[in-house]
Amino acid sequence: MSKDPVDAITAQWAAVRPDLQTVPMAVYGRIYRIARTMGDRMEKEYGRFGISRGEFDVLSTLRRSGEPYTLSPRQLSATLMLTTGGMTGRLDKLEKAGLLRREPDPHDRRGLRVVLSDKGLKVIDEAVKDGLDVQREVLASALDEEQAEQLSELLKLLLAGEEKA
Repeated sequence: MSKDPVDAITAQWAAVRPDLQTVPMAVYGRIYRIARTMGDRMEKEYGRFGISRGEFDVLSTLRRSGEPYTLSPRQLSATLMLTTGGMTGRLDKLEKAGLLRREPDPHDRRGLRVVLSDKGLKVIDEAVKDGLDVQREVLASALDEEQAEQLSELLKLLLAGEEKA
């Protein structure tokens, strides 16, 4: 297998600090680089639909909630781990674009509900499909289906271990 930039970094550390075990650095370095480059690719892909990754997250959260595709701003903030201020900016932009609307909460006179519009439903359905196509293409360029599934399971184990720490 060919060398990559992470191999060069760990080799440099091995030369100056041979006492260090650098496998963790290699694993997390590669995860970071993959996340960064795929994040950039997904930002570009979603940009074709006039939305950012953050806005994609809002629309996809509403879509995944199922019909009638509505959540409170608080539910959205909690799901996306955003402050209410950060959420307000995203909602304002998406509402202005006609991708969602805010409506009074029928169960709470002081509350609001965020509702995915028909236009928003169309955009998110197309964006998620195209985004998955890009991700599938990248995976298939390096891994077969079985390897991709194994990698997914290994990363799940790693994530579970990190969440316990």
